[in-house]
Amino acid sequence: MTKNASLLTILFLFSIGIRAQQLLTPSIGFSHKKTSYITLIDGTEITGSIKDIDRKKGLIEFIKIKDGAGKKHKLKPEQIKFMYLPPSGLDKYNKLTSFIYDAQKWTDQKLDQDFLNKGYVYFELADVKIKKKNRKFLMQLLNPSFSKYIKVYDDPLAKETMSFGVGSFDLIGGNAKSYYVSKGGSPAFRLKKKNYKKEFIPLWNSCDEVINGFPNQKWNDLVMHIITFSECKR
Repeated sequence: MTKNASLLTILFLFSIGIRAQQLLTPSIGFSHKKTSYITLIDGTEITGSIKDIDRKKGLIEFIKIKDGAGKKHKLKPEQIKFMYLPPSGLDKYNKLTSFIYDAQKWTDQKLDQDFLNKGYVYFELADVKIKKKNRKFLMQLLNPSFSKYIKVYDDPLAKETMSFGVGSFDLIGGNAKSYYVSKGGSPAFRLKKKNYKKEFIPLWNSCDEVINGFPNQKWNDLVMHIITFSECKR
């Protein structure tokens, strides 16, 4: 098989699976009735109902939760290792995802797939590069089904392009104009649509299949780029 034919085969196979592997639409509201699951840095697990989430400039500052024993907790982001929160109302329809198309190849094994398949939203404490400093924030993961090598986090301040679909099933437009991206466990950096062509080679240069297979370097193909890169790393 020629190199070009091989690349075409890869692209065809991934185009089949791409419908099952989309970036999730960020959640804004969370259920106050359904159970939330929070794991602290020290390993303590808190199960209960969310009472309030305080934000500043889109970033979480405090989470108030009442556990099963009726005890109230007010938690700072730096106390939380990760958490699974149930979206509220219509927001839950934006959280539908799928683990078909052999997604085990690309999934971060520490994630609880049962929670994710039920529509829970996953947050984790992540290192984030802000200008020249690294800081820790609770970040919402938007690609839980293919986050083994590349993690894409919600950018709370990102502006969305025009959308022609519904929730995570948008296939035309609907992409945010920026995300925070972590590659190989490195601190997440802000990746902007307007800068993507400039960032394309530095981001994907260790995978010839991405570099040679996507000469147009389209922002809307970001998911395909991540999955192709994940295949390179296997």
